[in-house]
Amino acid sequence: MPHPSTTPPRSRTAISDDDARTGGLPRIEDAEKITPRDARDLSRLFFDRLGVLEEGTPAYQYARNTLIEMNLSLVKFAARRFRNRADQMEDIVQVGTIGLIKAIDRFELSREVEFTTFAVPYIVGEIKRFFRDTSWAVHVPRRLQELRVELARAKDHLAVVLDRDPTVRELATHLELTEDEVIEGLVAANGYHSDSLDLPADPGTSSRGGTRTTSLADFVGTCDPAMELVEDFHSLAPLLATLGDRERLILELRFGQELTQAEIGERLGISQMHVSRLLSRTLTRLRAGLLVED
Repeated sequence: MPHPSTTPPRSRTAISDDDARTGGLPRIEDAEKITPRDARDLSRLFFDRLGVLEEGTPAYQYARNTLIEMNLSLVKFAARRFRNRADQMEDIVQVGTIGLIKAIDRFELSREVEFTTFAVPYIVGEIKRFFRDTSWAVHVPRRLQELRVELARAKDHLAVVLDRDPTVRELATHLELTEDEVIEGLVAANGYHSDSLDLPADPGTSSRGGTRTTSLADFVGTCDPAMELVEDFHSLAPLLATLGDRERLILELRFGQELTQAEIGERLGISQMHVSRLLSRTLTRLRAGLLVED
């Protein structure tokens, strides 16, 4: 009697080992009906053979396609977390299957992890990428999403009739809406697509005569880290004035000229240990002074 962990019961599958096109693998007539437990065990067998079969041969295609069919339950499992998007479930399963195929092509038994553990992140990642590429850039109420579609159709229709782009008033009249509603729909439509900050904003000419492209990101302000340094230096200045000449010189050599403690000791004619003690004492004094200022 075959071990249940390696061969599914014949009531669920029809298996024959004598088909040369299978590359020595069991012939599975309806792989999608295999239970997840049997699929897990059989997958190891199929991956082991897939690693030695020549790509493009009938045996390789059989092993790869059977792996896909046996593990489609993983796609359905991953798709459940997106059940709130039931109207897109068919698309979700399709893109999830793409993730499954990518996982199969990249999986190796030498990873010493279960294929299910390896595959699910690929499947979920492909589904999330689908939502990122097809969803609205910002959250927009469904009413306005539907209005965007109606406005697009009305604009196309009126453009043909009028031989020009329709005005807001003409769109409102055609759709039997108020002008404010049309404007709201047009503004909301801008949220359907978002532009990349890397898009060119104003091409210019470089000093060498070539073309220099300015992106939208160049106009986005950021916090200048040097602003904090200005505040620190302003608070530190009166404290530095209280230090002796040798202490200020050590700070200049260590942090201004970036000399090592050994190099500072050699220049001042004192030991490295002495430099370390003086530097530590000076920094402690400055830190204490800054805390008092705060």
